Amino acid sequence: MSEKKHRVSRRQFLNYTLTGVGGFMAAGMLMPMVRFALDPVLGKVEEQDLVQVVSVDEITNEPTRFNFKIKQVDAWHKSEEPRAAWVYKNDNGDIIALSPVCKHLGCTVNWNSDPSNPNKFFCPCHYGLYEKDGTNVPGTPPLAPLDVYKSEVKDGFLYLGSAKPRKEA
Repeated sequence: MSEKKHRVSRRQFLNYTLTGVGGFMAAGMLMPMVRFALDPVLGKVEEQDLVQVVSVDEITNEPTRFNFKIKQVDAWHKSEEPRAAWVYKNDNGDIIALSPVCKHLGCTVNWNSDPSNPNKFFCPCHYGLYEKDGTNVPGTPPLAPLDVYKSEVKDGFLYLGSAKPRKEA
């Protein structure tokens, strides 16, 4: 083999050198901008603060829907997001707060709204059913029970945090 096949011309050398230097300079300018844009998105998610929802005196054995708002921060955007919870006292007197979001496709469930299935949570989207305690009825579309809100009672008021999937599910 001859040396001419492996030689790089001056023009090719200059082209490679300028392309490499330009690439390093572009990366040096773009990396801080990319980090600035992605850093809040990739940051640690903070636990939602507990929000005062209702007086404990208003909670009965019948599930009642209570609406409330949470303060939410998405990267740089701060907003108040509406939330809802089905709240009731069980037979032991413990307060249960269930998320109204169906685990099948995310529709909203309602208490006792289907005449053919009394005393159950009903999802009208695909006829999903849940028992009063939020467990899904076998043979209906939902495959998991309703999420449960983190709850706490302080000074006679119910405070709710974020909804979490059930551990026993």
